Amino acid sequence: MSNLKSILKDKIHEWRPRTKTLLEDYGNVVVDKVSVNQIIGGMRGIKCLVTDISYLDPKEGIRYRGYTLPEVFELLPKPKNSEMPYVEGLLHLLLTGDVPNESQVLDLVDEFSKRRILPRYVYEVIDAWPCCSHPMAMFSSAILAMARESFFAKKYKAGINKMDYWDPMYEDSLNLLAKLPEIGSYIYAKLYRDGKRIVGNPDLDFGANFAHMMGKQKPYDDVARMHFIIHADHESGNVSAHTAHLVGSSLSDVYLSTSAMINGLAGPLHGLANQEVLRWLQDLMDKMGGQIPTEDEMRQYVWDTLHSGQVIPGFGHAVLRKTDPRYMVQREFSLKHLTEDPIFKYVDLLYKVVPPILQEQGKAKNPWPNVDAQSGVIQWHYGVTEYDFYTVLFGIGRSIGILANLIWDRALLYPLERPKSVTTDMLEEMVGIREKNLTHDMPDE
Repeated sequence: MSNLKSILKDKIHEWRPRTKTLLEDYGNVVVDKVSVNQIIGGMRGIKCLVTDISYLDPKEGIRYRGYTLPEVFELLPKPKNSEMPYVEGLLHLLLTGDVPNESQVLDLVDEFSKRRILPRYVYEVIDAWPCCSHPMAMFSSAILAMARESFFAKKYKAGINKMDYWDPMYEDSLNLLAKLPEIGSYIYAKLYRDGKRIVGNPDLDFGANFAHMMGKQKPYDDVARMHFIIHADHESGNVSAHTAHLVGSSLSDVYLSTSAMINGLAGPLHGLANQEVLRWLQDLMDKMGGQIPTEDEMRQYVWDTLHSGQVIPGFGHAVLRKTDPRYMVQREFSLKHLTEDPIFKYVDLLYKVVPPILQEQGKAKNPWPNVDAQSGVIQWHYGVTEYDFYTVLFGIGRSIGILANLIWDRALLYPLERPKSVTTDMLEEMVGIREKNLTHDMPDE
């Protein structure tokens, strides 16, 4: 048994009594109330899910196992001559809650290297897609095809004890995660590099090997590590995370659940924001004739945009009430590496002028920039200029947190999700718009 798996097994045995006590002794305690707004408005804010892996703090931003992003980037071990931590170290943290040492991280790097080989049929599935197909559809189908590899599905069919469900889920999760850089980079090669694949290097870590297969030199290895870490998890209620939890709750394996997660992430209301920001920035640059505006000129453009009824993409957040720490991690990297990039100069100007304007306007609850205001700009700078591929990058990162959650879902025996729905008539009766219609209950005469 690997070092990480042994640690995780002990953690699971320690954690299970906590969940059992909550269910048996406090199951009837009311923790939230539900309004009509929440029922019709997409269940926003209803406290009805559990994850110990991440929490979105309105003041601190996303916390991974209680650690803020600055703490995560400070505490996790880093490869030699690199600015950003190992992605493998983040997985260890998300699974166990413990900050790993370098030896533990290198053990997991070795685990991923052993599991990275992609079955030939997965390449064939990707190759079968016609040209100009969307990379997210290809990504989802490649993951889905690997369901035949699932240890969990085989063990379940053979009659595994439910207390051991987490074990094959762990094996499936590491097997899938180790293969995602190969899948993503192969899709990129097929769509944008005339099918010219770069073979992976088993001596490299997750982020460095992805950069290698993408054909990118340093510091793109750090860009990859940074991107995957900041996108790894965001509580359980967003579309991609909740989709994975929901599908997994039926005891679907990690391949079925992750493929479904990718489909949710592909929607324009979820995973496409960074490319929309970049498109807006480039349109702004065209309007400015490619010249870097003054702060006064940028302020005027922002006010003109707002007065026309449009929003400033990349600013505001549904929960956060400060600058998104994921944005700040990228900003600090950009201030070191992208200072002469024309697009970043626009981003830097917007960072300075937009928040005060939005505060003066008074409509935005959060006038500060979010993660999407920066991420596409960095990818563009390093030559990944294909908008549609940005969501694949998002999906690789988000899979880290998703799969950590799925392992714990099975470890704690979370049940099948089955919320109750009501009709519009019933809602109208509840709020007093109409009296209860009794005719439905009367027998025919």
